[in-house]
Order: sequence, then C-alpha cells, then structure tokens
Amino acid sequence: MPNDNSSAGNGRPTGRTTSIVQPARRIALEVITAVREDDAYANLLLPTKLARAKLSTADAALATELSYGTLRMRGYYDRVISLAAGRPVENIDPVVLDVLELAVHQLLGMRTATHAAVNESVELARLVASRSATGFVNGVLRTITRTDADTWLERVLETAKDDDARLSAEYSHPVWIIRAFRRALVADGVRPDQLAAELRDLLDADNLPPRLGLVALPGLADRTQIDVPGREAKRSPFGFIATGGDPIGIPQVAAGTVRVQDEGSQLAALALSRAAPVNSGEKWLDLCAGPGGKSALLAAEARLGGAILTANEPVPARAQLVRNALAAIPDPPAVWQLDGTVVGRDQPESFDRILVDAPCTGLGALRRRPEARWRKSPRDVAELAELQTRLIDSAIEALRPGGILAYVTCSPHVAETRGQVAGAIERWGDRISQLDTAAVLAGVSGDEIEAQPSGSQVQLWPHTTATDAMFIALFTKNEVAR
Repeated sequence: MPNDNSSAGNGRPTGRTTSIVQPARRIALEVITAVREDDAYANLLLPTKLARAKLSTADAALATELSYGTLRMRGYYDRVISLAAGRPVENIDPVVLDVLELAVHQLLGMRTATHAAVNESVELARLVASRSATGFVNGVLRTITRTDADTWLERVLETAKDDDARLSAEYSHPVWIIRAFRRALVADGVRPDQLAAELRDLLDADNLPPRLGLVALPGLADRTQIDVPGREAKRSPFGFIATGGDPIGIPQVAAGTVRVQDEGSQLAALALSRAAPVNSGEKWLDLCAGPGGKSALLAAEARLGGAILTANEPVPARAQLVRNALAAIPDPPAVWQLDGTVVGRDQPESFDRILVDAPCTGLGALRRRPEARWRKSPRDVAELAELQTRLIDSAIEALRPGGILAYVTCSPHVAETRGQVAGAIERWGDRISQLDTAAVLAGVSGDEIEAQPSGSQVQLWPHTTATDAMFIALFTKNEVAR
C-alpha cells in the first residue's frame, strides 16, 4: 500500500468507530507506534500504560508479550510482510505496518487463533488508518495464514545474500550486531569449531523474555522473605529470580529495599564492593550512576562496611532517578550532577573505590530493551568509545593509590570492553594493574565464572550465565615512586 495521506498516521483513534479491540492489543499497538514515532522506550512506556488501564494479570501479560515480541522480531516480520504484500515495507503506511507487525507476531510468533489475530487487526487498522487500509491488512494477513510458519522462514531465508544476512533475518538482529557478537565471542575464547553454534545460542537467548531478577539490599532486606514465587539467584548472594506474581505488590519493593535488577548488574556492583575488605571511612564514587540500581546496592554495601558513597549523574532527570533509588538507604548518599569526564581533574586521588558503569550501546541488554537493536548503529560505538575512554581516565585520576576501579558496560562489543581495557593499560602503563576479576566474582558467588585469558576481565552472556551481557574489569592504582 503506497503512502496514503488519508491515514491518521499517528496510531491514535480517528473517531470513525467504537473500538471493539481487546485492550491488550490496543495498548501494544500504542506502544509500538510510540516507539516508532516518538523514540519512546517500551520498558518505560508499557508499565505506565498498563497501570492506567488496570488490566487483569493475564491481559497485562498479553500486552507485554505483544509489545516486546513484536518489537524484537520486527526485522523478521517485515520480511514476511514484504513477501506477502508484494512490495517493500517502506511503501506501506507506517501505522499500517505497525498493525501488520503486531498481527504477524500473533500468527507466527504466538500461534494465536487466526480469526482472532486477523479480525482484531482489521479493527485496529479501521481505527488508526485510512478506510482502504482495512482491506489491505485483511488481504496481507489472509495471505500469511495460508502458509505455515516454517515455510515462511524458508522463504525469508531464501532471499538472504550470505550467512550473516540469513542469521540477521532469522534472529531479527541487524547484520552489524551479528558480526559484533561473533567478534566478542572469539575474544572471549570460543573455539572456531564451536563458534557458529555458540552464536546461534546467543541470538536465540537474546530473543527470549528475560527472567525477572530482584535484589534484596544487604542490611535492609532478606531475599528469603520475598513474598513472590521464585528461587534464589545462583550467583548473587542477594539475588532472587521471580517466576510468578507481580513485584509491584511486594511490600519491600514498594519500600525500595528490594529492587528489580538483573543478576549481572548485581555482580557488577558486588565486584567492586567485594574486591577487598572494606575499611571504615573509605570514600566510594559511582561515576555514571543513572538510573541508580547499582548505586543502591553499592550504598547498602558501603553502609555495612562504614564507607561513604557518592553518586554522580550529570543528566538532571536521571539524577532524580538516582535519588529515588537511594531514598530507601538510611542517610542516603549525596548525588552530584557533574561532568564525569572532569571529576578526576577537579578531585584527584580522592576516592578509594570507583565504579565506571559507562554509557554504552546496550547491546548486552537487547532482551530487556527490544527496540534498541533497531536504534543503534556502528557510529554510536565510535562516539561512545571516545566517551568511555575519557571516563576511565577521569576515574583513574580520581582514584587514590591502592584504590580499586571497576569498569563495567552492558555491552559485549569489543571496542567497548576489551578494547577499552587495553587502551587504559597502554595510556597508564605501570600506574595501574588489573585484578583477577573472575576470582573476585567466584568469591562473591561461590561459583566459577569463566574468563579469558587470565581472569582479569569477565564477560557474562544471556546464553551461558542467563544474565545481561555485562562486561566487568577490575583495576587497582599503583603507588608511583616520587
């Protein structure tokens, strides 16, 4: 369907008819459209819409799967739609394409009953697009339903030009991310004969909904008292994996002493706090603190050891999120709003431990942020790598001799991880040394964590550790003879 100026174009009701669409589907379409039109973040927008709509638990779960599943797999679904429609998706009205993607997820990703998926999608098109769009949507979806999901996959893969394009189509990841993941796996020591299977396992894990992780802030809550079905986390001593229930209803979550947090993020914070015994009076800094999850865990750890944490976040809105996250801590830490790249210049050798949870592409959390894979580009890597370098240097300047620095990213991209470590060692020479990060994390969790080549840095993975792909490297600043 060529671009049609009579389309509403904004994913909002046109007022031509009364909606009979199930609320979960309507909310999912609103989220998908807002992500496309307004660069909204699904993980922030969807909870707000669900709370306002007061959906049942089942309908809220349906809306979540519809939204996240469609956004994750839209690259593959667009290929199916293009084949079924006989035209590039660029020539389909964007709001109509939103409706079609949502429908195809139901038909091919969820195996929803054909009549429910098609009929409600036609009604959605009637609400948000032109009159002619309903017939177009109906026709495309009827074409799709005449062929089973496995055959559609075969047809899509037949159009791919090479192996990376086939992986990109099948697993709905941009080709550049496929290649970045392959390089990261190689850097992590995956053998050539295992690489293809390992990459597929990673991509498959990336398309599965993440487990709901919780952390009981030490000294303030007990994970054995969390009143929701689940089990204790395998590696974090304070972690809990919820398998049912709504965490919003947990009193400790409402109080802020239990927080939603991936186990990998917990390990990143604990690597710093547990790298060495804490001496009372130590000064800690979370240099890039927003939105505050790791700050809260570090603050709880600092409180138990008699250390003093300061959190820094230059973006005002994110700084407020940090304050909110720290509100449950008695006598909460100060929150600065400074440019992290100049803290070391202005406050040299002032801190005993520093966390640099650096801004990154977020390629390690694509399970959690389904639209992120379509928003990032290789250009972002270059820009972020420059910022990461400046933050590391600032942190080393701000670190006291004998102090400990944790460099962390939620990305496995080599330029953001091992490349940054190598660059720091080259720039700072014998003024810094790497610590055995794997040994520290083994001490935290009681579980061996693989690392290459010497344990000095650890890369977590969704398909092996069931966490976000966090990268963690520990350094110490050496005494230098004057």
